[in-house]
Amino acid sequence: MADKKEKLFSDFSPVSTEQWMEKVTADLKGADFEKKLVWKTNEGFKVKPFYRMEDLEGLKTTDALPGEFPYLRGTKKNNNEWLVRQEIKVECPKEANAKALDILNKGIDSLSFHVKAKELNAEYIETLLNDIQAECVELNFSTCQGHVVELANLLVAYFQKKDYDVKKLKGSINYDFFNKMLTRGKEKGDMIQTAKALIEAIQPLPFYRVLNVNAISLNNAGAYISQELGYALAWGNEYMNQLTDAGIPSAVVAKKIKFNFGISSNYFLEIAKFRAARMLWANIVASYNPECLRDCDNKGANGECRCAAKMAVHAETSTFNLTLFDAHVNLLRTQTEAMSAALGGVDSMTVVPFDKAYSTPDEFSERLARNQQLLLKEESHFDKVIDPAAGSYYIENLTVSIAKQAWELFLAVEEAGGFYAALKAGTVQAAVNESNKARHKAVAQRREVLLGTNQFPNFNEKAGDKKPVEAKCCCGGKDHTCEKDVDTLVFDRAASEFEALRLETEASGKRPKAFMLTIGNLAMRQARAQYSCNFLACAGYEVVDNLGFETVEAGVEAAMAAKADIVVICSSDDEYAEYAIPAFKALNGRAMFIVAGAPACMDELKAAGIENFIHVRVNVLDTLKEFNAKLLK
Repeated sequence: MADKKEKLFSDFSPVSTEQWMEKVTADLKGADFEKKLVWKTNEGFKVKPFYRMEDLEGLKTTDALPGEFPYLRGTKKNNNEWLVRQEIKVECPKEANAKALDILNKGIDSLSFHVKAKELNAEYIETLLNDIQAECVELNFSTCQGHVVELANLLVAYFQKKDYDVKKLKGSINYDFFNKMLTRGKEKGDMIQTAKALIEAIQPLPFYRVLNVNAISLNNAGAYISQELGYALAWGNEYMNQLTDAGIPSAVVAKKIKFNFGISSNYFLEIAKFRAARMLWANIVASYNPECLRDCDNKGANGECRCAAKMAVHAETSTFNLTLFDAHVNLLRTQTEAMSAALGGVDSMTVVPFDKAYSTPDEFSERLARNQQLLLKEESHFDKVIDPAAGSYYIENLTVSIAKQAWELFLAVEEAGGFYAALKAGTVQAAVNESNKARHKAVAQRREVLLGTNQFPNFNEKAGDKKPVEAKCCCGGKDHTCEKDVDTLVFDRAASEFEALRLETEASGKRPKAFMLTIGNLAMRQARAQYSCNFLACAGYEVVDNLGFETVEAGVEAAMAAKADIVVICSSDDEYAEYAIPAFKALNGRAMFIVAGAPACMDELKAAGIENFIHVRVNVLDTLKEFNAKLLK
């Protein structure tokens, strides 16, 4: 058999990169290779249309092994297991406990409790955790930042009372001084003092992490991947820098930091992001020469604690690209996001329920979210293979490119005084908000597609009672205000402006009807009618397609009989010179007239009074806003 295989492959002579390029150049027929086929990412680096083995030459990423420093290929050696997490907002501890016990029997092995600070006491914790076997499940907690030490003391007391083996207890407390500045504009308390007290309080639980880098906030605000990673590294380094200066051993600080990343829909770049993140963070921690601790299982050549350099990563699917309309498409988005995070080797993951953008997730949507991860494990076996992307010419190059971009940003932040100084100056917020603005523009121009929102909408869908969920500016309570000490991130979802437009149409009670006047060349009229229907349905208009008309007069007559508010002429560029002006005159102002396309005779058509043209170069959102202003008044 081996001989046969050798003979089979010997029949194919190797093809050099030069030969490939000759063939590509010939097929391009004079078009510029760089402009036509090389993709420039939002992160600022270029991606080639194909990669070959020679593209791996000199890349140190291929020297890495799973479970070994610098952990590029993951912190695990034997499998790719991750924990399936579900969030529980605790209104009543008894009800939250019942829900937790229920979902623990449905595939969840990591719980995240959002608890009310004013209700915290020993009885509250006992009720909340009653019958939950803490040694078998990861427990994560968040509360108002001023009460994290109190929460830590209560948890330690509870676990000691229950006589748990503390080495089997894993979890976290979500203390993050800097995230409050980013999301609420609040600079409250003393980070060093609170962090030191928290680390001391949680000391009996060696595997609880309490210093959080909530880069998920950057992701949900529309940050590009390199921004999320670069700022996350600076964020984590701020803890390392300030707390080691305050006298806490670097290994202790590093082992208390947890990274919470978002996951965007850029599938391959996200896989590369998690690989690059672990490598860069390992090198940052190593630069502090962490002293070896008793629980260290990985000593370096100089005796330093290499296990402290392991990045603990929780990942959560993004809310930035969730949509209110055609909401079940969110399941497709979150599934591919979950896939990339799983292949990227995260330690735990939350899949956001598909309906979170417009309601409080219910039992059904939470079940779907759980099962999305369980499908990846039980049916696709993503948990069995460590770093399957390793050796991929494409992903190895993406890993290096993202690492370079993120590292440059990290260095720029450090040179400017560090992450805290950057937050105080507002440079992080300004940069991410600029990305948010750029991505909204890309959505408006359809350079970034949100299926069901700015492209291929469900023509007949109504929002009904669905309204976008608005973010609150503070924890709540009568003593809280929404005044800001620093600038904050903007969390407008990518779909928000299209949704506002469509909701405006629906609320007006006047649903404009768009009639396709299809005439002339069969292929062109059908293509442009389909394009126009999708274009106008994004604003919630009713669209009426047609097989075709013999004359423009017949088309206009049919449109008027259908009580159309808009007439869109759909034909070929050459035929518009013949059909557009007669159709416009026949319509005689009885409805809005639109030409589907940008024909060479556009100036002549404009001179005849035709104002509206829709084509791939227009800003879809701005155009539809103009139409709404005219049609809904």
